[in-house]
Amino acid sequence: MIDTLRLALAYIRFHAVKSAVLVVTLAAILAVPFGVSRLMTAAEESLLARAEATPFLIGARGSRLDLAMSALYFSDDVPEPTTMAAADAVWNSDLAAAIPLHLGFSARGLPIVGTTLDYFDFRDLGVARGRGLALLGEAVLGADAAQRLGLGPGSRLVSSPDNLFDLSGAYPLAMTVVGVLAPSGTADDRAVFVDLKTAWVIAGVGHGHDDVVPATAELTAADATLLADPAIVEFTEITPDNIDSFHFHGEPGSFPISAVIALPYDARAGAILQGRYLEPDRNDQIAVPREVIAGLLAQLLRIKSLIDAVVVTVGAAALLAVGLAVYLSLQLRRPEMATAFKLGGRRALIARLVAVESGLLLGAAIALAAAMAAGFEYIAADAAVWLIAQAAA
Repeated sequence: MIDTLRLALAYIRFHAVKSAVLVVTLAAILAVPFGVSRLMTAAEESLLARAEATPFLIGARGSRLDLAMSALYFSDDVPEPTTMAAADAVWNSDLAAAIPLHLGFSARGLPIVGTTLDYFDFRDLGVARGRGLALLGEAVLGADAAQRLGLGPGSRLVSSPDNLFDLSGAYPLAMTVVGVLAPSGTADDRAVFVDLKTAWVIAGVGHGHDDVVPATAELTAADATLLADPAIVEFTEITPDNIDSFHFHGEPGSFPISAVIALPYDARAGAILQGRYLEPDRNDQIAVPREVIAGLLAQLLRIKSLIDAVVVTVGAAALLAVGLAVYLSLQLRRPEMATAFKLGGRRALIARLVAVESGLLLGAAIALAAAMAAGFEYIAADAAVWLIAQAAA
């Protein structure tokens, strides 16, 4: 048996490339179905975990799925805006706490989330570097966002213009990065967080005024670089020199927000709060994220079944291809086997030699497949978060 093993190893070493291809192919056939299944399961768990941690979402009437995906995962499909009156109504009900969210703007491809400090406590987000939000015009980056942008405390980040050709729309704002959040393994890692008022400045609801020469004044050579009326100049950067000049026009209750996270004080309060949004003439709606995402996952399960069928079909075809390759290899080795038979090797010995070679290759493939499966298991959670982020972007 030792001699047979030695011959088998010698053959595998001599045909190292062919043997390696067979091992990798078999390992992939065994491990990929597990990896796909684990990734889908991790994505489902991640989606459900964030949804289940969020009791209620309130927003303008429309698609509840868009409301949930934008408020939970910061997708690009932002629902129709509501107003701060929706958040005030939740507070005034004495049934729940309200966390407003302003969504829709971005900075270098990353979503800007305008919210209050309550959001960080609710999501249990801690600051790893720098500090939290304190002043108008400041931003805090998620862990992945900071790494992707290469920014940290003290850096500047400019919001992306909403429409380059709409001069009356949102103005780009140069924000000061004051902190970086600790990794959370959620959509918060890839977001840029600002105070709600900072988001309103980007939206054009609030603005400041510069000390420029009035249009009626006589210009000197030093003043000739700028001619404007102070009432129409809007800043693109908030500094210690101009922060006091920033103000907002209109009633705060009319200022736009995208959604409200409602946190009921108890189960009874939650049931009462839901009931108040059943009136057909209301302009806003309440959604239970767990139910919305569960419905989405029910649809995705059908796609998963299709993916499983495709994986099985491809795996079967790959196995047939491997079987064909082994058969052709044996046919090419017929002269070699005939020589071994003429030298006195019995047919049983030759069959045992082929069986040992196949067993060694299969064993190596199983070991590699196990290592690949362990790798899939290790990165499944992070890959699921990335997959969700790509779907939301």
